[in-house]
Amino acid sequence: MSRKHWFFVLGIWAVLAAVAVAAPQKALIIDGQNGHNWKETTPVLKKLLEETGLFTVDVATSPPKGEDMSGFKPDFAAYDVVISNYQGDSWPEETQQALVDYVKGGGGLVIYHFACAAFPNWKEYNEMSGLGGWGRRNEKHGPYVRWRDGKFVRDTSPGRGGGHGPMQPFQLVIREPNHPITEGLPEKFMHVNDELYGWLRGPAKNLTVLATAFAPKDKGGAGEHEPLLFTVEYGTGRVFQNALGHTAKELKSVAFIATFRRGVEWAATGKVTQKVPDDFPTAEKASVRE
Repeated sequence: MSRKHWFFVLGIWAVLAAVAVAAPQKALIIDGQNGHNWKETTPVLKKLLEETGLFTVDVATSPPKGEDMSGFKPDFAAYDVVISNYQGDSWPEETQQALVDYVKGGGGLVIYHFACAAFPNWKEYNEMSGLGGWGRRNEKHGPYVRWRDGKFVRDTSPGRGGGHGPMQPFQLVIREPNHPITEGLPEKFMHVNDELYGWLRGPAKNLTVLATAFAPKDKGGAGEHEPLLFTVEYGTGRVFQNALGHTAKELKSVAFIATFRRGVEWAATGKVTQKVPDDFPTAEKASVRE
């Protein structure tokens, strides 16, 4: 091959490599049923991801509660990451197995807010989600994970899974600063009035808690530091759970926006390229985008 042809081939390879690097990740949001207002939050989640330029986003909406679910079969394998905004009727076994195979085989899964309450009797979902609540979850579903005396402990005490006090502002504390999702974030930062999830429990296998928030007893909490941002390794897949964000109003919080976007990118690729935004909250004051 002549030098001219060789440089031409190298140029083609460089172009193809640049296109591959620039290609956005494909994301799929699952909704259709939820004890929370998914019709309000899904469009916001979609917009937040698309605004980064890192993702293209599709939405798969299930049939309404109580209707035939047999045809609900999203093509998980066509996507780099799946975001669950779903809590409702059980999926067909084929669809359940497809999600298990997808994540176990290296796919990314993000569990947003009340999706942690989905499928209490689906063993693999509980393992993928790590910790969950509601749906009559109790000690049979696994332990609480508590931050006590500078370390995480597994608390097997009997009791409910899932709960929260009234809407309240709270401070998140980073417990794993070296993870790609949390790297560069301040150790402590405020979040707006929101549901502060507590008493989450589950298998907690291969779990890494990234951040907690203290839920005081006088505000309906357990008096414990509750895991609110955490990851799970499932097979070769990556799972991120973000318990923040009750309604579209709370999704304006930069604490949510930044951790959600970074968590989705990590679940999709295993790394985070996004910089910490200049308007990220401080330890004393929350930050909101209108």
